[in-house]
Amino acid sequence: MSELTTAQKDKLMADLKEVMIDAEALLSATAHDASASVAELRTKAQASLSRAKDGLLQAQGVAIDKAKAAAKATDVYVHDNPWKSVGVAAGVGLLLGMLIGRR
Repeated sequence: MSELTTAQKDKLMADLKEVMIDAEALLSATAHDASASVAELRTKAQASLSRAKDGLLQAQGVAIDKAKAAAKATDVYVHDNPWKSVGVAAGVGLLLGMLIGRR
């Protein structure tokens, strides 16, 4: 299976947040039902929701740390190799200009 793109990961995170909001709303809506089976299901759902929130926050923290590390590595590389970086940027600009010009 291929690795998820950044856009796919962002969409997945947004979807998970939406599911958690909906689950919290559902738990609130069933709070008045005092039957034993509903109370047990609510307890399990609350525990699962709590674990999901913790996992989501942890994954978000890891993603932020990786983004910061990538930005720092890019900054260091550009400072260590300014002319190479200018050359690469010019090459990318030229390619993009050629691609746009073809349309």
